Amino acid sequence: MHCEDCPIRYRAVCAQCEGDELATLEQMKFYRSYQAGQPIIWEGDRMDFVASVVTGVATLTHTLEDGRTQMVGLLLPSDFLGRPGRDQAAYNATATTDVVLCCFRRKPFDQMMRQTPHVAHRLLEMTLDELDAAREWMLLLGRKTAREKIASFIAIIARRQAALHKRRPGGRMQLDLPLTREAMADYLGLTIETVSRQITALRRDGIIEMVGKREVTLPDYDRLVEESGDDSDGGTLS
Repeated sequence: MHCEDCPIRYRAVCAQCEGDELATLEQMKFYRSYQAGQPIIWEGDRMDFVASVVTGVATLTHTLEDGRTQMVGLLLPSDFLGRPGRDQAAYNATATTDVVLCCFRRKPFDQMMRQTPHVAHRLLEMTLDELDAAREWMLLLGRKTAREKIASFIAIIARRQAALHKRRPGGRMQLDLPLTREAMADYLGLTIETVSRQITALRRDGIIEMVGKREVTLPDYDRLVEESGDDSDGGTLS
């Protein structure tokens, strides 16, 4: 796949690259594919590459000393896996759906980042976005009701899908939930029974429409956002 044809071209770490910079990345990259359920990297393992998610969804988890595991993040298309300058994986990464990664060997990428302001600047932007998302998630887990958590999660997926197509979310939208209900329960700090109950309630109230277990239609995106406790721009209502 050529960089110009990449579906995440305008949101990935290479978004601001043009000309020679893009050509350099083109020569450095390679692709790796993972099937749903397949581990990508284990926490603590040596990681000799960094990567952008091209298609699919992966989960990030952390394992405690007693074996308990907590989901701590999702990697959606255009998200970045790995950290320049760090040779060990901080978390377990597992493919939730079939995943394709656009990979770069870590040392050449580190060198290019030092020499290419566009790459370093874009990575800083993505890191700050990740920090904002982590703060949003702290609010979601700590203060929101079960109904608001489910609505917030669906709204986040809708916003990311719209961003990949370079448009704002709004109106009627269709999307696929990237997680099973069991995984959603783990991620949102709920039981699977509560997740199922709240999805049923949102469907009954006309906030969402379901086709099967994963395909969701939003008749009105703004209505969903109201249910999440946020305003239409994604900020929290005071």
